[in-house]
Amino acid sequence: MATAALRVGICGFFLECNRWAPVTTRAMFGAALDMAGDVLQAELAREQPRTLPDTAGFVAQMNQLGPWQPVALRMAAAQPGGPAEHAFFEELVSDIEARLRAAAPLDAVFISSHGAALTTESDDPDGELFARIRAIVGPQVPVVAVLDLHTNVSQRMTDALSAFVAYRCNPHTDLRERGEEVARHLHALIANGPGVVERVRLPLVPPATAQLVAPGTPYAELIALGQTHVGGAILNVSLCGGFALADCEKCGFSVVVTAQGGDRAAARSLALDLAQTVWQQRDRFVSRLTPVDEAVRAALDAGAPGGAPLILADVADNPGAGGGGNTVLLLQSLLAAGAQGVLLGVFTDAALAQEANALGVGANFIARFNRDQRDDLFAQPCQYPARVLALSDGRFVGRRGMVKGSQHEMGPSALLDLGGVRVAVISKRQQLLDPAQLDVLGVDLASVRTLVVKSRGHFRAAFDEFAPRERILEVDGPGLTTPNLKTLPWTRMPRPVFPIDDDANWSP
Repeated sequence: MATAALRVGICGFFLECNRWAPVTTRAMFGAALDMAGDVLQAELAREQPRTLPDTAGFVAQMNQLGPWQPVALRMAAAQPGGPAEHAFFEELVSDIEARLRAAAPLDAVFISSHGAALTTESDDPDGELFARIRAIVGPQVPVVAVLDLHTNVSQRMTDALSAFVAYRCNPHTDLRERGEEVARHLHALIANGPGVVERVRLPLVPPATAQLVAPGTPYAELIALGQTHVGGAILNVSLCGGFALADCEKCGFSVVVTAQGGDRAAARSLALDLAQTVWQQRDRFVSRLTPVDEAVRAALDAGAPGGAPLILADVADNPGAGGGGNTVLLLQSLLAAGAQGVLLGVFTDAALAQEANALGVGANFIARFNRDQRDDLFAQPCQYPARVLALSDGRFVGRRGMVKGSQHEMGPSALLDLGGVRVAVISKRQQLLDPAQLDVLGVDLASVRTLVVKSRGHFRAAFDEFAPRERILEVDGPGLTTPNLKTLPWTRMPRPVFPIDDDANWSP
């Protein structure tokens, strides 16, 4: 007798929110990703869909595991930024609810989520979405989700889910694999009974620079330890470092365990044991940032004859965490010191990029940075004589790291020479993730001695051939995404919490 095809709803809401960044608008979602119904259904069938890779991996694995029917609901995603407009979020969830009811009955629901979203009226929109999906499909239908390892996990989120799968890599190069994994878990839950999710949250908010998953890092070792416990009743162990800059009550390092067969006791016991191990190692999650003057001296050495290539990560101005990608202190300091062989990428300034495109290659002019940012405390206006070296429409296909093989665009872009320092200026805010963003402006990385990146860490997956790990300095500059957490004006963060409060304590 033929097995009936599983009908699985597909939906998503993906946004990482910085409490102090400008509001993320409906238009920003529209410019990035917002698809529903037949349009999303057609996208899911493409070999390289515009959805995040976790969804593509889920669909591909489900195709291999047996007969099924994806039922496209709605997916929306935007670049990291401030809280989403609540009216947009409410409309999104209401639309997903209506589509769920119209599609009933479903055998399961898949959600692609970041997990660190905010809205202008809610600090747990992810939990709100999950709970409202659960309320419609009922307690027996598996609801599975893939989340960023920077998710801030609430009880409402885990109560609504049958399987919780967070990324295990940072830089995030395993989204597709995690989508494939949750597809396998879905089949296991259908065969072996209900999935249960337990979470333990710690008063620990590691700065983003302490959450690198690389050999020898504490996070990598703890994630690997968690994987040794997967098997039997335990389907998944996710160690979620969280996103402190959301400044909300659910901030904190969360250990999340999924078990099959309804074995909640096994999930809870393991979550507590692993949480205790994490807490014992909390001192390892403290970052050392490099002062600006020390970073400039390192760039001067790199530009001297025989100097080794260097990367300066302007981590406090990371568009990947809500930063504007347009602070100028490091740029000004390098120019004042006479640094040579420097390339800064990518700097977000649509007005400057458009002016350079209008002037044309070879034009000499006064480059006015941040002319339209008078209300931004960090994006100070400044100007320098410049020459236009190259222009581009900003479209690129990633060739390494996180965005390999996917299509993206930066808007009108320009490469400017300021004398010893070149700046890649773009129109659409984003972090430097891939050499292809520089390729389209004709940059030969062999000519660069110091690469200044507006990024926290995802550049590491794509620029590892330019400079080794020991030649990467995380600079302590100004910006909305500073990892220097003790300097921020917290309003909703649960206190005490380590490392903001040295005296924070916890016991299982």
